[in-house]
Amino acid sequence: MLTETDLRELLDYQSHHPVLSVYLNTEPSEGNADAYKLRLRTMLKEVNMREDVSAVERYIDHEFDRAGRSVAVFSCASEKYFRAYSLAVPIRSRVRVGDHPHVKPLADLLDSYGGIGVALVDKQGARMFSFHLGELREQEGVMGEAVRHTKRGGASTVAGRRGGVAGRTNHAEEVVDRNMKEAAGFAAHFFADNNVRRVLIGGAESNVAPFRAQLPKAWQSLIVGTFPMSMTARKDEVLERAMQIGSEAERRRETELIKTLINNASKGRGGVIKLDDTLRSVHEGRVQSLVIREGYRAPGYLCQGCGYITGQQHKKCSFCGNTFVKIPDAVEMVVRKVMQQGGEVEVLHDDQNTERFGHIGAILRY
Repeated sequence: MLTETDLRELLDYQSHHPVLSVYLNTEPSEGNADAYKLRLRTMLKEVNMREDVSAVERYIDHEFDRAGRSVAVFSCASEKYFRAYSLAVPIRSRVRVGDHPHVKPLADLLDSYGGIGVALVDKQGARMFSFHLGELREQEGVMGEAVRHTKRGGASTVAGRRGGVAGRTNHAEEVVDRNMKEAAGFAAHFFADNNVRRVLIGGAESNVAPFRAQLPKAWQSLIVGTFPMSMTARKDEVLERAMQIGSEAERRRETELIKTLINNASKGRGGVIKLDDTLRSVHEGRVQSLVIREGYRAPGYLCQGCGYITGQQHKKCSFCGNTFVKIPDAVEMVVRKVMQQGGEVEVLHDDQNTERFGHIGAILRY
């Protein structure tokens, strides 16, 4: 599993020699091992890095366990650097060569499949799941007091006594309320400990609604869907449903995000669109969320002094006065920069809608 520590290392690694980055789709529905090995050889045919190509092919032939649905490999043989990560979600095959690992596809994976928290709830407790990049990272459970129903009319109806609080619930309902409150508190700590970015709740609607109401508002705002499911469901059933609902919610969220971005940019506050304005805002540290179309690339220029990235050629940097060097992909570099700064990268998959704002933009902090 690719962890946050792994990602940080990839983001921070920069070499004085070329780094080969390979993403290979090994989804069984796309063909057997011979098929994806042939795709790999075809992609590497034009790469003039003999030791690195050999290292990648050797890994795929002899070390890759084929457990995932894709794999990411990074090699710089000149510096004895080699990293490989099996991924539980499919990814488009591609090869890149640069002075650092190509991490833009990982930003897409994190945006789509990172930090999913699921709570399965009933009247007595809850099961918590943390899924990251299509894999189970953690699961825990909490059980409250057993709910025992008394026969109607069999308890006191005097206010303040068990079973008959005037204008309130009976004892069984009070137990359910306590259990829900305890489960919601447990869930909030579980979600925080596992860096959950989106929340799904499963169970009967009669249980989901009160559990949701007991969650702190910060976590309520991250709920992207609810669904019926038994507390005894298998973890693979939970994962499959979570991925399906998460994907549907992501498409809806992308539509709203585009509207917000364009509206903010048109008002001249809270958002910028198109390459140059976005790159400038990133350099100024104003970007909260970078928004890009999946696969978008654009050549640019990098200031050799302050690191300002621009899509236009300039003789001198307007920030520090230094000169620029041409780079093949300004978008890749700015994605790295935003992720290094702790910002979010939102990757969109609707080409038609992203054309409206030049395929790149940003929601700003100020």
